[in-house]
Amino acid sequence: MNSAEPVAPANPLDRYFRISERGSSLGQEVRGGVVTFFTMAYIVVLNPLILGFATDIDGNFLGGGSEPNLAAIAAGTALVAGVLTILMGVVANYPLALATGLGLNAFLAFSVASQMTWADAMGLVVIEGVLILVLVLTGFRTAVFRAVPAQLKIAISVGIGLFIALIGFVDAGVVKRIPDAAQTTVPVQLGSDGNLDGWPVLVFVVGLLLMLALWVRKVRGAILISIVVMTVVAVVVEAVGDLGSAAEKSGGWALTVPAWPDGFHAPDFGTLGEFNLLGSWDKAGVVTVLLLVFSLLLADFFDTMGTMTAIGAEANLLDEEGMPPNAERILVVDSVAAIAGGAAGVSSNTSYIESASGVGEGARTGLASVVTGVLFLATIFLSPLVAMIPSEAAVPALVLVGFLMMQQITGIAWDDLEIAIPAFLTIVLMPFTYSITVGIGAGFVSFAFLKIVRGRARDLHPLLWVVAGLFVVYFAIDPVTRWLT
Repeated sequence: MNSAEPVAPANPLDRYFRISERGSSLGQEVRGGVVTFFTMAYIVVLNPLILGFATDIDGNFLGGGSEPNLAAIAAGTALVAGVLTILMGVVANYPLALATGLGLNAFLAFSVASQMTWADAMGLVVIEGVLILVLVLTGFRTAVFRAVPAQLKIAISVGIGLFIALIGFVDAGVVKRIPDAAQTTVPVQLGSDGNLDGWPVLVFVVGLLLMLALWVRKVRGAILISIVVMTVVAVVVEAVGDLGSAAEKSGGWALTVPAWPDGFHAPDFGTLGEFNLLGSWDKAGVVTVLLLVFSLLLADFFDTMGTMTAIGAEANLLDEEGMPPNAERILVVDSVAAIAGGAAGVSSNTSYIESASGVGEGARTGLASVVTGVLFLATIFLSPLVAMIPSEAAVPALVLVGFLMMQQITGIAWDDLEIAIPAFLTIVLMPFTYSITVGIGAGFVSFAFLKIVRGRARDLHPLLWVVAGLFVVYFAIDPVTRWLT
């Protein structure tokens, strides 16, 4: 917990959220909530792009029948993110924001919906969320969290730090995948041809330098100031250069074209309630459905565990066992978010590691989450304004926070190979595979394996044997599925 001397709460808001007790202030919480929103607001634009153009087994689009309905997906995404993030702040008092899970939505769009209708696919998300909630309420999820060695939890935090830094560089266009990587010696490179190119990348670089300069000078609101300033710069650059989207031409903006909105429109909630709990069992078969639910379950289960640990470590909120305050409440809200995302037809919602950017700005309580959630709700009506913020202006925050989380690496005993090797695999595989779950799984499996190799299998907590076994199944799920079908 925070080692600062406790300060007497000044008002009911302070007492409820324990702002002074955690060494924070109202200003820090508001700034942190705004920064977290800015760094993850892209999901309101990106989720419709992932879900909106995929079709289900009948050839229908999500929420739009025979035509894509991106507006409905965007409105549903913002609504669920706003309500559940506020719930996280009020119920769990933790600076953690939630929204549609990246990776989970792509898995749903390209691996699940092709085997059933969209309503059936969203029904599977609801089922998975209910199962996760049961595991929390029975104490299983919390027990697994407590069974994880403290140094492995540190490795999870460090790995996530590298992962979100990579997300920042990729979203800014500094790091790009080589299209024909199978025929080259490297899978990624600097820029599109080994060099930085385009005005958007320059906006990112200048924004990162500005943020670092403000940070080392200990300027309050450094992250927020940088995002706002560079958004204004980006709007000017786009107005002068007419760069457009990177999807349309080289040198364009990665996710959002920064331009003043041409109007506002009433929200469309056409995806809400579009789910079917039992339809998938007939269309895809029992075995396939069970494997799909298991994949969703395992990803949700451990993504949040790693995220809330990393946030707690960065905010100095973890206890001596590496547990954040109100851990069970955090996990309950996260489970409800999965259910809500499926029921709203926008895919499973989960905790976002981008919340670390708000913590970097000073957030320490759930009040920051309330601020983020309110901004998401406002986005339902003001989404054109949010669309002004290009990723190039926002993601320097992820790079800075990645550095801050990397500093925890000194807490790992690198001379103890039994923990050092699993920690290493956990850290490197998160960014290398673009998956928090894969990194955690590799750490657990290798930790259990090394216990066996050294003849110390009895020292491993029984729950970790169960988890390691489940991850073996998770990693083998594709060949198993091919074999069964």
